[in-house]
Amino acid sequence: MTAPRVVVDLAAIEGNTRVLVDRLGARGIRVTAVTKAALGSPAVAAAMLRGGAAGLGDSRVENLARLDAAGLVAPRSLIRSPMISQVDAVVRHASASLNTEISVLKALSLASSRLGTTHAVVLMVELGDLREGVLPADLVPLARYVVDLPGLDLAGVGTNLACQHGVVPDQPKMDELSGLASDVESATGEALSVVSGGNSANLGWALGTTDPGRVDELRLGEAILLGLDPLTRLPVPGLRTDAITLVAELIERRTKPARPWGERAQAAFGTPPGCRPAGSVNQGVLALGRQDVDPDGLVPPHGVGVLGMSSDHLVVDLGDHEAVVGDELAFGVGYGGLLRAMTSPFVTTVERQPTRV
Repeated sequence: MTAPRVVVDLAAIEGNTRVLVDRLGARGIRVTAVTKAALGSPAVAAAMLRGGAAGLGDSRVENLARLDAAGLVAPRSLIRSPMISQVDAVVRHASASLNTEISVLKALSLASSRLGTTHAVVLMVELGDLREGVLPADLVPLARYVVDLPGLDLAGVGTNLACQHGVVPDQPKMDELSGLASDVESATGEALSVVSGGNSANLGWALGTTDPGRVDELRLGEAILLGLDPLTRLPVPGLRTDAITLVAELIERRTKPARPWGERAQAAFGTPPGCRPAGSVNQGVLALGRQDVDPDGLVPPHGVGVLGMSSDHLVVDLGDHEAVVGDELAFGVGYGGLLRAMTSPFVTTVERQPTRV
């Protein structure tokens, strides 16, 4: 088997999706499963749909096109404002998109009319995290504008929190979103079918609240794929955290001094690792680097410690492991690590199909 590789357990992804769909469904919230960290993998998307996801979401129209070509029957949403240069592809491959800009909405309207179809629009509102979204005071005027555009359907409103500044999607924020949804309906006379509360960071609120209000959808990727709450990076109870592992091959093993020697300056990626206690270390070097994976969130096997990482070398303390050159070690990954590993041309993806009885 080729290393390095990302190993995806599709049964675990299906199971994580089902747990979240069931728990949130009891609160009137459906799941749009986000495939972007899996590079729009049709197999991962199919596992999410088997788990009960109501639709699929991705931030790249290229990934949505991949899902479309695979013949997956499900609503597909572009969960980033479309690029004007891609509006034709957006209309072809996405049934809905998240929007904030009048110029983009005009372009989508023209594309939809030209292609003889209707494209659903969810307007994003800024509630404090300062990424995408119109200010609350601008939401109703924009909604009125969308209603008058041919080829577009005002499907709903949504927000995104926690990604840029870590602003928590709590009850006051979700109450505000619910109120804004009602304001849009009153102003336009349109019944909204989507009030999208946010991403995996919303799970703590959604599973703990007694009043979800108008929120009826969450866009979930990290929680399904990794089983983690993005606000805390802790496991979500009931979810598997081993659905995805990153396997790398050992290319050197030596007992070396624990401390470097010689005059020190900047390392390849800035500040070098701090000095370790004196003594020696059972050091291993793996064929894996920053070009392949973000070291933040990399979870080594039990008893192994990460010592440093350069472009194409991962240095570890093997501890008591009796590993030899050619052996493989399996790591857990954080969200950033998964994104980069799935994108690296040097990392193979292996998708393990679930066993059906």
